[in-house]
Amino acid sequence: MVHGGDVYTEGILKGKELIDFSSNINPLGVPESFKLHVNEGVEALVRYPDIKYRRLKEALSEYAEINKDYLVLGNGAAELLDLAIGSVKSIALVVPSFAEYELSCKKWNVSIKYISLQERNIKDKLYEKYIDYNDIIEALKYNEALMIANPNNPNGSIIEKNKFKDILEYAEENNKILIIDEAFIEFVGDIKLSLKDYVEKYKCLFIVRALTKFFAMPGIRLGYGFSSNEEFLNTIKKKQNPWNINSFAEIAGVYVLKDKEYIENSLKWIKNERDFIINFLLKIKVIKKVYKTHGNFVLVELEENLDCNKLYEKLFEKSILIRKANNYVNLNDKYVRFAIKDREKNKILIEALKDL
Repeated sequence: MVHGGDVYTEGILKGKELIDFSSNINPLGVPESFKLHVNEGVEALVRYPDIKYRRLKEALSEYAEINKDYLVLGNGAAELLDLAIGSVKSIALVVPSFAEYELSCKKWNVSIKYISLQERNIKDKLYEKYIDYNDIIEALKYNEALMIANPNNPNGSIIEKNKFKDILEYAEENNKILIIDEAFIEFVGDIKLSLKDYVEKYKCLFIVRALTKFFAMPGIRLGYGFSSNEEFLNTIKKKQNPWNINSFAEIAGVYVLKDKEYIENSLKWIKNERDFIINFLLKIKVIKKVYKTHGNFVLVELEENLDCNKLYEKLFEKSILIRKANNYVNLNDKYVRFAIKDREKNKILIEALKDL
């Protein structure tokens, strides 16, 4: 399985209800602000969307506090990441990371230089994976671009902005491109940890985000990227089809980005539930390591007597779906990733793990 979230194969298509811990989606669900205006999308079906997406770009510009001229829209973040990767010939890729990066490289025949995350113990069973920034600069000497996520999937590490400044300076001086996937940035809880504030100064920077995760609307397929590098933005836009954002996605972006109540409730949820689930995972006997995370998911390493396939089957018997992490570069069948859900579902997962 390349991705999590496949509730169809063994669930919906077989009439089986599953609790999906493989998909990192906000459990608060689709914002009411979209539901209340969804009929605008219906009414808009009789005409083509605004080919310039002016209302949507205004909403995104206000929400992200960026110049609307720096924006490019995508049919999900995946489209923009794919086209950005396809715009270079060689790339340094921090791993383990989202599988689509590597798939896009292979699709566009982009050569890859892997940069492995390092690991250190924090306390007892709590560990963290972190970036060696010297490795990045060394890799950039021989590659056109860097692909890295902030926070990173599957482990949830974030970029340390003070240490990343040297990379920004090097990339700017040497005409490199830094592609930053910030699809999970809202879950960090502090938007200041985004690299957004560097976009104006550094043309090397291209940041990609989405409404998929935080606003719980993967079916909408709406992503956006931004950069002050007009040439790079035009390279991406030339590869896109017109009207790549549908009417419902446009309406969603216009309204949910202004939904302060939903945003505040989501930030409260992730703060409470992230601490809750990590504290309990640290007590589970079959778990050897729990990795510190800034995302809405947790990577764990299993003890010797259990692997991801056995755990998957045992939890599936309890109607729980998890993400086996054995197909990530540098991970093996000892790793799984759990999404963070609401308190009720998190308790169900914890109790199921206790029973093993």
